[in-house]
Amino acid sequence: MNRQGADQPFRRRVFYIPGYDPIHPRRYRELYRKEGAAQSHISGYDIALKPKKSGANYGWHVDAIMDGRAAQADFEVLVWSDIVRGSMDGSIAGTYLQLVRTAWIYICTGALWRLMKLRKGPVIAALYPVGMLLLQLLLAGFAFWGIASLIGVGFGQLEQQLWPGRIFTPLFYPSIGLSLVAGGLCAIAVLRWFKRKDNRFYAYYLMHDYAYSAAQRGGYPAELETRITAFSDAIAAALQEDVGEVLVVGHSSGAYLAVSVLADLLRAGRVPETGPALGFLSLGQVVPMVSFLPKADRLRRDLHELAATDALTWVDVTAPGDGCAFALCDPVAVSGVAPEGKKWPLVFSAAFTQTLSPARWKALRWRFFRLHFQYLCAFDRPKDYDYFQITAGPIPLGQRYAGRPPSKSRIETPVNGFRNMAP
Repeated sequence: MNRQGADQPFRRRVFYIPGYDPIHPRRYRELYRKEGAAQSHISGYDIALKPKKSGANYGWHVDAIMDGRAAQADFEVLVWSDIVRGSMDGSIAGTYLQLVRTAWIYICTGALWRLMKLRKGPVIAALYPVGMLLLQLLLAGFAFWGIASLIGVGFGQLEQQLWPGRIFTPLFYPSIGLSLVAGGLCAIAVLRWFKRKDNRFYAYYLMHDYAYSAAQRGGYPAELETRITAFSDAIAAALQEDVGEVLVVGHSSGAYLAVSVLADLLRAGRVPETGPALGFLSLGQVVPMVSFLPKADRLRRDLHELAATDALTWVDVTAPGDGCAFALCDPVAVSGVAPEGKKWPLVFSAAFTQTLSPARWKALRWRFFRLHFQYLCAFDRPKDYDYFQITAGPIPLGQRYAGRPPSKSRIETPVNGFRNMAP
């Protein structure tokens, strides 16, 4: 295994686990194509994409020449977008019920207050859909009141003209019924308009995201456990191939799924001692949003076990400029499950304010959702984080960051109130 000669291109298998995203995985291929071309122009290397020839999962092939060395990478996207779409099928009323339930879970368990001790940015991001949906409801209420009042006054005057002196009971004034129906229809139209425009507001999307994570109070739903098993099988098969590295990349919510996928592989003894190097790159992680919930004992066990293993290299990259991620928060330590002899993850910052030019940073600074994907994009002033060199270059993750110190400003204080782990 791993018998590549010195004159052979360095070969890598890359498995990308996206966050809570309902979009077809071709989006990630096109993003890689566009941003890889931009980064190669900036950094002076060659990179080219081809269609993936085989395999059950969607992916692509990359040929690269970096620092005079050739490398090849085969990418696969481990898809759970069908599960995401299924969880987003709720009605308007159902979404508001999700809002109430999810807010109650985070508040009554104390998770919300503990998360605020880490980073306020991602907590504010989590509260955004709550505030936006309540604002939409308030505007719908104003629309109801305005239309109902207007119609009620107008038809009330007409009633007096048609039936002067006639006395109706309040429930049987025709104007009241008409005003309530018209006001209700207007309110519903307002709420439906906001839902149709959610690709601009992201209120429903983010609400479904947080609601899905909290639905089992931190536990994984059965369909997600089944998908995690399938992901583990795909990676285990790649670990039997003659490649230099198998690299797992988890972005956003995909980071904590990757933790469980890799922990399952290790517990099952499916990581060969003499096989390819195994790397794990977590980007823009939101692990505490789940690990701080009371029934996340499975995830906490996985974090605990992954942090002490010699079988892989785990690098965690975030940035304070990303308001949706728990920047520089060690996901193992803050969850309160750090083992004796903890090795992983290596936590450092992509430092957007330094690795993006002032003009680029100014253009992206308030585009919070776009910044959350910056880890997968080109940097016009890159330092030691280059997504394309990591995933398509000739140096394995462990070798690339050997001796690299963690960021001094990382947060390791264990503030999680729930530290029980699955047996």
